[in-house]
Amino acid sequence: MTSLRAMLDEPTPVVATLVSNPLMARLAEQAGFRALYLGGGMLGYSKVVLEANLNITELVQAGIDIRAVSSVPLILDGATGFGDPMHMHRTIPMAEAAGFAAIEIEDQLVPKRAHHHVGIEHMVPVELMAAKVREAVAARRSTEFLIIARTNGIRSTTFEDAIERAAAYKEAGADVLMLSPRNAEQVREIAERLPPPFQVLVGAGGLSTLGVTLEEMGELGFKLLIDAAQPMLVAFRAWKELYQSMGPDLGSPALTSEEARVLAAELNEAVGIERLLEIERGTVERGDD
Repeated sequence: MTSLRAMLDEPTPVVATLVSNPLMARLAEQAGFRALYLGGGMLGYSKVVLEANLNITELVQAGIDIRAVSSVPLILDGATGFGDPMHMHRTIPMAEAAGFAAIEIEDQLVPKRAHHHVGIEHMVPVELMAAKVREAVAARRSTEFLIIARTNGIRSTTFEDAIERAAAYKEAGADVLMLSPRNAEQVREIAERLPPPFQVLVGAGGLSTLGVTLEEMGELGFKLLIDAAQPMLVAFRAWKELYQSMGPDLGSPALTSEEARVLAAELNEAVGIERLLEIERGTVERGDD
């Protein structure tokens, strides 16, 4: 399979979607996604806490579970990297050993705070983040493992500060830079002033919200486009509607018995139950046993 690093050399951006568990990964891969994204924000929500409450062990275990069923390159949202520069020599080897293709590290303070959910960022000095990037690069075993340096400067300080921070992180050895442009003008200015490749989070509504086409994003060096929320939001809506519509007899207009049978069959197909049954038929379920 083509490595994520090799994919970045292709003209068309790599589009990765959120996965939080093996079933999501299987369905995303079957839908044709060439890369996947284990997002800390939505994984935290799935545990009814926040990304700030997670630790590297939880993320690595989730990655191992996903990689057990999918060979598609998996990007780890590594939050703050779970420590200072010295701690990168634990975080990076764990992520790499778990089979991730890349880790995204951002320039917020450690431990991360919940206030970033309401627009209050607590950013570390640029020198400290640059040191974390240098040590992350030094800690990896293979250059195929990508270090993605993220700055929250655009939404926290100023656009100019974000550019300066990103330049420092690239100088420190980051493979990919991640900023958060708000419009097409900022997308193009980032491309003019910084060396590619870039990663960007794309919200609901797709690239139309930025006013830039997929082809133009590729030409400008934005090679990793990430959907970090939509699958969880849609699932949340479905769970909420089903639970609220269930009657005392557990019936729901959201799911008829016939629809349930169809979905159960599709679920069995997605997990590959027939392959597992065939193994048993040839071994422990043979008629002569």
